[in-house]
Amino acid sequence: MELSDIKSVYFIGAGGIGMSALARYFLAKGLRVGGYDRVPTELTRHLEAEGASLHYEDSVDIIDPCFKDKAHTLVVYTPAIPSDHSELRYYADGGFELQKRAQVLGTLSRAMKALCVAGTHGKTTTTTMAAHLLHESRVGCNAFLGGISKNYGTNYLYSQTSPYVVVEADEFDRSFHQLRPWATVITATDPDHLDIYGTEEAYLESFNHYSTLVQPGGALIMHTGLKMKARPQEGVRVYSYGRSEGDFHAANERIGGGEIVFDYKSPLGDIDNVHLGVPVSINIENGVAALALAQMAGAEPDELRSAMASFEGVERRFDFKVKNDRHVVLSDYAHHPEEIRQSILSLREVFDGRKLTAIFQPHLYSRTHDFYMEFAESLSLLDEAVLTEIYPARELPIEGVSSQLIYDNIAPGVEKYIIKKDSVLDFVKSHPTDVLVILGAGDLDDYTQRIAELLNP
Repeated sequence: MELSDIKSVYFIGAGGIGMSALARYFLAKGLRVGGYDRVPTELTRHLEAEGASLHYEDSVDIIDPCFKDKAHTLVVYTPAIPSDHSELRYYADGGFELQKRAQVLGTLSRAMKALCVAGTHGKTTTTTMAAHLLHESRVGCNAFLGGISKNYGTNYLYSQTSPYVVVEADEFDRSFHQLRPWATVITATDPDHLDIYGTEEAYLESFNHYSTLVQPGGALIMHTGLKMKARPQEGVRVYSYGRSEGDFHAANERIGGGEIVFDYKSPLGDIDNVHLGVPVSINIENGVAALALAQMAGAEPDELRSAMASFEGVERRFDFKVKNDRHVVLSDYAHHPEEIRQSILSLREVFDGRKLTAIFQPHLYSRTHDFYMEFAESLSLLDEAVLTEIYPARELPIEGVSSQLIYDNIAPGVEKYIIKKDSVLDFVKSHPTDVLVILGAGDLDDYTQRIAELLNP
């Protein structure tokens, strides 16, 4: 089925961050959009307000008839949906055009000049930053983001005129192999999703293959020091980047007083006095990568300098809720040991000398099993580490795997606690904190706003 033949799009798992961005794309195109999700959320409520027809019961009978027109309906599903889901089975058995989210995104990446960001961590912030830089420039862009931009309150940006689309390239389930980037950044290749890949070698090979998908005439921009062995096609320009080294890098950093300013060095033209709108040190290298992509697309220095200063960040990525001399409270989606390490080091740099506490909800039994020693090592950089029970997401428990594995291996000298998630508010009420970060990709973030209100009434 060609995209031009589609009149209706039905999403099974409509409320996911990637799925909802696609739903917004088709709504912007004027198509009928509907779908199912397990529970209503703030994101699904926004989609309904924007025109999507959603329901929250797995029932073929309540699907609107307009989404049962086989000749003109595209059905998009997420791999998180079980194979015995009755609506998924109805469409599969009925011979409808059925595609994974990654397939649809791949088709769109072929239709436009795709600027993609891949990597174990940093990709959501870098993608959102690059999209903001281009949106604020004369170039413009479409964008499919892996988080909600705080500048725009959405995970999707639409342009009728720009040929560029900014895409977060997700390695889970090898989804990013569907993309055909015009230019891509690869931020990191620290092993993750070993429940999918099995070994570090297979994980790295997945990135090696991704590097072959960049279109001739485009560019591959890799963080310095990656273990992967890129295999770009002939005609693809290859660059390196980093915080202080690489073809693209920062120089003359000025950090202090809650601000970060640096000079951007680039083979495409330097830009002095770049102010980070979200001043945490990890955003220096994220900013370098985003600036590189935006420069590739033709954004001008003055546009980029102004846009970087106005960047407000992404919900749940260094998302400050309170920031004063008495208390700092923020939420960070970090759920991989290296992400947590970078998060803590960034906070140490900006809030030098202040007591740093994290409440961490481990994400997935398999990830905890694979990396509990690395999690403990990262959390040992804190003054205080507070652990809650594991957020299972798509998994069943694994015997012998719990937060206790991490707790037992945190270095001596760090104050440490294990509490139930439901006890988090009571803990904060009775336990003095200074700089407090809520870490993890699960549902612990649901408490962040109430924690902020407790500490900053």
